[in-house]
Amino acid sequence: MATVLFCPVTFNLAETTRMIQVARALDPAHRVLFLGYEDDYVPLVRDAGFEYVPGRPAWTRAQREQALAFDQGRSVRSPFTRELVGARVDLERRLIRESAARAVVTGSNLTSFLSARAERVPLFFPVPFALTGPHVAQTRTLYLVPGKGRPARWADRAVTSAFRWVYTSAPLAPHAFTQVARAHGVPPLRTIASLLTADRNLVTEMPWELDGFDLPETFERVGPIFAHIDSPLPPVVGELAAQPEPLVYLGLGSSADRSLALDAAHVLGSLPVNVVAPIRHYLADGDVVPPNVHVTDLLPAHLLGGLVDAAVLHGGQGTVQTACATGVPFVGMGLQPEQTWHVQMCAARGNAVAVRPRRVRADLAGALRRVLTDPAVRRAADEVRDAYTHEDGAAATARIIEATLRDDATT
Repeated sequence: MATVLFCPVTFNLAETTRMIQVARALDPAHRVLFLGYEDDYVPLVRDAGFEYVPGRPAWTRAQREQALAFDQGRSVRSPFTRELVGARVDLERRLIRESAARAVVTGSNLTSFLSARAERVPLFFPVPFALTGPHVAQTRTLYLVPGKGRPARWADRAVTSAFRWVYTSAPLAPHAFTQVARAHGVPPLRTIASLLTADRNLVTEMPWELDGFDLPETFERVGPIFAHIDSPLPPVVGELAAQPEPLVYLGLGSSADRSLALDAAHVLGSLPVNVVAPIRHYLADGDVVPPNVHVTDLLPAHLLGGLVDAAVLHGGQGTVQTACATGVPFVGMGLQPEQTWHVQMCAARGNAVAVRPRRVRADLAGALRRVLTDPAVRRAADEVRDAYTHEDGAAATARIIEATLRDDATT
């Protein structure tokens, strides 16, 4: 059997848990090794029983935020210096050699795209379709301009067209990657799209989300992959579910902020609902939320089906797919283009209502009332849940990795 090296961005919750799900789906005879640079969600890796190697240099909080903005297409500036990229590629290449890794699985750890190629090890990238090269190249709208009228649609198409050129054609990949690539004998990656394209790009979507798109040869659909955190639900969830008021789940992942968490909590606090809210990591000492909003740490959201009546989500693919798989209709507040696309796909399917983040105070209450009372939204959520029962993106990804390992072993 083989060593498979996983390189998630370990301050990104969805990405870390996506990698854990794939690692779990591999044949246990393989050696699974995780590498990360930040400590935020490393306990989830260790709790899942996987070996972890801490890497350095790590980022400051400001560098993390800048890196996320770059990865999510919100900025062309990045924190990737020549020194940081060079040090990380050196470390990753050394770990690949020392562990005899025969496959690398990455999230958005961009240095993996250089180190795996430099070591001539196949690179696998389980990835949401939104903001991949083929998505940006083919889509007419990225929902970058809010509004529903014709002028807003025209403006959005114009902005999307400009974004398409920047993302897929302009030589805007950080210069550090070009320098380090040349130093390691790897063809330079000049565009942002090429910087985020692996040998095998495994698209974590449902079939209808790819309608109208053609996938290039190196892209294939595997299906949804979302977190299954190994912990019980806190007792408060069962207690609240037994009460007559609707129970709402407030899930903001790891890419929201304190302001949005407090705004959403206070709007929900004004409604005749109970709320379970794993948002403790966003709150500061002294922050007060309404008494019907019960703040918790991260919890196993995949166990909430049948207990919560609706959700309010930031739009990250992990939280959205968890709601879809458990039949929970939701209000989505996409915080950046990838998340907005996830929310809009569900709104078009009928199991979600979209709200702009800047309109949370004004629009969240009405959107949640619709999610809780409109039978069409409930029916759509049930239909989507039923479709999800036939999908297992982690298992499909593991099969592809293992088939590649077998093929390599016979050549």
